[in-house]
Amino acid sequence: MKLARFTHDGRTRLGVVEGETIADIGSADPTLPTDVLGVVGPDGLARAASLVAGAPRLALADVRLEAPIAVPPVFLAIGLNYAAHVAESGMKKPDAPVVFNKQITCVVGPYDPIEVPNVAPDWVDYEGELGIVIGTRCRNVSVERAPEVVAGYLVVNDVSVRDWQSATPTMTMGKSWDTHGPIGPWLVTADEVPDPHNLRLRTWVDDEVRQDSSTRQMITNCWEQIAHLSTAFTLLPGTIIATGTPEGVGMAAKPPRCLKIGSRVRIEIEGIGTINNPVVAQPLA
Repeated sequence: MKLARFTHDGRTRLGVVEGETIADIGSADPTLPTDVLGVVGPDGLARAASLVAGAPRLALADVRLEAPIAVPPVFLAIGLNYAAHVAESGMKKPDAPVVFNKQITCVVGPYDPIEVPNVAPDWVDYEGELGIVIGTRCRNVSVERAPEVVAGYLVVNDVSVRDWQSATPTMTMGKSWDTHGPIGPWLVTADEVPDPHNLRLRTWVDDEVRQDSSTRQMITNCWEQIAHLSTAFTLLPGTIIATGTPEGVGMAAKPPRCLKIGSRVRIEIEGIGTINNPVVAQPLA
């Protein structure tokens, strides 16, 4: 099931994407939450699925897709998780997963603009990543049981302001600017992704392929990430985990090729979908 949050006729609600149409389950049941966060648990997903058959249909082209989860409880990310990206960054392969937070206010939708900060105009970079969405409150999850706590997957652009990222030992400031967390285009439920570790991931900037890899190249896989994180703290339903980016980021090119105002970044993950965001100047006010 591709569970989307969308706006049509000035009203935002939930729908299920089927081909080029969307089943308007929010109109079928007006008591349904208007954010995927409200249905990520097993009961909520079952309720959403039960409404599809009787829901009115809209053309996908006639609606605006929004961030599936507008305000996730937590937005976690894993750095240096593809060997080729470690190499291009000139770094040492980490002995343990490199974990950082993106502030939740960075989240925007699959087609919303990415802003270039006025105080950091030259080093805004893209990172195409597979995002995991947690569906069950959990702690101390084993690698073997990790698939059981996943609600589904989405595409993430872990936009990074490289000079701010490298200015301090922690990466939060460089990873958390407003608009620097595009996600979507919808949540693909876990039952439709038999193996998240065998998905082609590609990133284009202005129609030029910059990243072309596979999630099988992860150093620490999805289940190991969940086990590692949940050893220390409880994972809440709706938590997003960005699982790392492969090689091909703009910072590592010679010379560097970071994003410019007027560019467009498109990220596609096999079996999940595509996000496509224009790059704009940060508004002055």
